[in-house]
Amino acid sequence: MKILVTGTAGFIGSFVAQRLLERGDEVVGLDNINDYYDVNLKYGRLEKAGIKKDQLAWYKFVQSDQYPNYRFIQMNLEDKQALQMLFANEKFDRVCHLAAQAGVRYSIENPYAYVQSNIDGFLNILETCRWNNIEHLVYASSSSVYGLNGKVPFSENDSIAHPVSLYAATKKSNELMAHSYSQLYNLPTTGLRFFTVYGPWGRPDMSPFLFTDAILNDRPIKVFNNGDMLRDFTYIDDITEGVIRSIDKIAQPSPTWDAENPDPSTSSAPYRIYNIGNSSPVKLMDFIQTIEQVCEKEAVKNFLPMQPGDVYQTNADTSALEEAIAYKPSKPIVDGLQETVAWFKRYYAL
Repeated sequence: MKILVTGTAGFIGSFVAQRLLERGDEVVGLDNINDYYDVNLKYGRLEKAGIKKDQLAWYKFVQSDQYPNYRFIQMNLEDKQALQMLFANEKFDRVCHLAAQAGVRYSIENPYAYVQSNIDGFLNILETCRWNNIEHLVYASSSSVYGLNGKVPFSENDSIAHPVSLYAATKKSNELMAHSYSQLYNLPTTGLRFFTVYGPWGRPDMSPFLFTDAILNDRPIKVFNNGDMLRDFTYIDDITEGVIRSIDKIAQPSPTWDAENPDPSTSSAPYRIYNIGNSSPVKLMDFIQTIEQVCEKEAVKNFLPMQPGDVYQTNADTSALEEAIAYKPSKPIVDGLQETVAWFKRYYAL
């Protein structure tokens, strides 16, 4: 298959693209390589798939020197005309849309960036998929859409009416926009609600990276809500396998759809929403203790109140995804953190 993967300089996108390439698909990667966090990390992710930094230029295809079936193009999703030309010329079979302006807390500081990338950019993706006979659009949603919902584990059948950050609101909007296109144009769409992904090459604004960096460099760590939080940490290899299988399973209308008792995760249209996580939440203090053990150093902890936009816990009910694609995460948290810390030490020569 020929697949467009957006966000391939990002954490999840880089792993998904490489996994698709290794199984023989033709991949076009797209990213704008913005400076939300250290761009050298993004260049490094591209480099491990054979895309050289010194060859990059806006709107120019770069051929991987490692995978003959991989090309990368630097482009903004908000550039409607360029995206239309890309789709018209490349004739993609399927699209895996992982590009987005990420970060819950940053959405409070710079809300306009989220509307531009996550709303305008996503609309352009939907439009180009609509007009170019795309077989299946798989896109990244987020566990943050559950917001104030206190019922756990989080189920796709639950209400997501109360987001607590603009980032979460944009991801909820993506799901609603996708449904309208599935309904109006029979475009198969699958939204994946990611739960706290971690691992080598991870995002430096997320707690696994932040804690590892601080502990290894003898800086204090920030522990929000005084450590009273739970997160459904999911290792990158488990996430990648789930994304790949989701690309392969084209969304179908639900045969049991009941308009009088509608299931938010399905539809009479070819539309599906799935949680993709570990379904085994970890207490924040236990998580920190495990990192300390792996780093063989104790953290200096600054205990702080809950941050605006954060939620107390994330806990995924992944039974629907398990039934659909036999998704079952297997990486224990200790093993995942050992690999993450080992990568961190290599990458930063510690």
